[in-house]
Amino acid sequence: MEISPKTLEWREAYKLLVGSILPRPIAFVSTIDGNGNANAAPFSFFTAICADPMLICFSPMRRGTDGAKKDTLVNIESAGQFVINIVSFSMAEQMNDCAIEFSPDIDEIAEVGLTKEPSIEVSVPRIKESLVHLECELEQVLHFGDKPGAGSLVIGKVVHVHVNDELFNKGRIDSAELKPIGRMAGNIYTDPLAKMFEMDRKMEKR
Repeated sequence: MEISPKTLEWREAYKLLVGSILPRPIAFVSTIDGNGNANAAPFSFFTAICADPMLICFSPMRRGTDGAKKDTLVNIESAGQFVINIVSFSMAEQMNDCAIEFSPDIDEIAEVGLTKEPSIEVSVPRIKESLVHLECELEQVLHFGDKPGAGSLVIGKVVHVHVNDELFNKGRIDSAELKPIGRMAGNIYTDPLAKMFEMDRKMEKR
């Protein structure tokens, strides 16, 4: 099967992307609006960029119905700050509940039964149930269209990292204790019991 993206409606292109790039880590992003209302939403177009400076990025797509910006993006552009809360299996249901499009004045963190706690370097609250938090200041945002299916690239500079003490050993995070979940296609996720294997990184030149 050979497919040209220019022949596809955006929903068809989206299905190809999410069915090919697997599994995807989940950025559970907390923000605040201009009135101090907390917002939390999951995004699976998420990765690291580099370590020095310590940069991460995620991509919120435009709303599929009208092409409007999602509340997370609006809040980040306004406040210039956000927190990435890493999703463990124990909080998967609450994360999924936050994918609902609540009214902007609804505190989604409290609404789904999660707990806000103050961050260290940013004014945005982090989610207590998450075991790893990346507190970020907005470095740059790039927009790619303004219609349904379009999206933006949000680049954040990590200014503080919180790791649960039980996970942290000799400068490393214990993945088995973190129990992260990943996003597959549709409504499928990977759970922390997925079989893991190790391979030494080949370092010699060829």
